[in-house]
Amino acid sequence: IGHRFTDRRLLDRALLHASAVHSTQEQSYQRMEFLGDRVLGLAIASALYARFPAADEGDLARRLNALVRRETCAERALELGSDKASTLGQAEAHSGGRKKTAILADACEAVLAAIYLDGGFDAAEQAVLRIWGPLIESDQKPERDPKTALQEHVQARGGPPPGYTLLERRGPDHKPHFVMEVASPGGVLGRGEGGSKREAEQNAARAALEALGEPRSEAEGT
Repeated sequence: IGHRFTDRRLLDRALLHASAVHSTQEQSYQRMEFLGDRVLGLAIASALYARFPAADEGDLARRLNALVRRETCAERALELGSDKASTLGQAEAHSGGRKKTAILADACEAVLAAIYLDGGFDAAEQAVLRIWGPLIESDQKPERDPKTALQEHVQARGGPPPGYTLLERRGPDHKPHFVMEVASPGGVLGRGEGGSKREAEQNAARAALEALGEPRSEAEGT
């Protein structure tokens, strides 16, 4: 990550999952994840503002959302090796916790908080620029979130925001599977499945956009 810690305990805490906390004297990375999320957002927003001087607010917001979303943070965590460095409880580790997107993303943000607390915002910002640099510099049109695209599609035609309903949850706790349905007052728009509610909602929105005839390139920015 390119930062030498003065207080190494900050990094240790940033990599400590709640499942591995066994006393009231220990703290997991949860509070640091909260702080790191804000540090990351400001660093990315500042970099995008400088990188794309002609971009409007909507374009900058889409780029920001794509760079700070959970999946992107999880990918950065894997590149840094935090899946191997994190301290997890035995049950969480055995259930595949080291590869879970949520845990990876939270640990990534917690590490940024640790850098911020150890060296200030300049140090954290430099770390973000090193880790996210190629993504920030990319001039590719950012993907539009399917849920956002569907909401814009429906509201542009005078309808209220669509709602999502959980139809089914199956599978063991360490590997659940969800089925979600998205609907408007006019009826069901689409259904989707996934390993998390969010993923299932995104797939339901994507199916709805296709059913409504929304071009894939417009819905997903590809």
